[in-house]
Amino acid sequence: MPSMAVKFPVIALVDAGPLIALFDPADKLHATVEDFFRGFVGRLHTTWPVVTEVCHFLSVPQQRACIAWLRRGGAQLADIEAAALDTLDTLIGKYADRPMDLADASLVWLGAKLKISDIVTIDRDDFSVYRAANGKPFRNLFPPV
Repeated sequence: MPSMAVKFPVIALVDAGPLIALFDPADKLHATVEDFFRGFVGRLHTTWPVVTEVCHFLSVPQQRACIAWLRRGGAQLADIEAAALDTLDTLIGKYADRPMDLADASLVWLGAKLKISDIVTIDRDDFSVYRAANGKPFRNLFPPV
């Protein structure tokens, strides 16, 4: 008996890797990421450190396409207030053996703030170690590649 997949809106964090692949047609995962986002039903959240990381790896025209996508609501962009710096520093120290970068720390922080434990990431290794606010691993919505 075939399983009935139910699509429902989800709220998820989005990491840099899928966004880089989305806006860089030369990326080996570009087509896979495009297919994923075409079928994604829900709302995405990310942070400025993630967007900065994405833009670092994109050409100027690709950066502009990413910014236009964000302006159209492709992902909700969270500001990080100064009060969060202690938490970010604590997270970076806690996961120093990975090592955790600022972009990843900002996503873990945002997940805790918004109570989100779903993520769209290519970085399976790190996000299988990082823990959501509930103490459980993040649930990666991006299919294994």
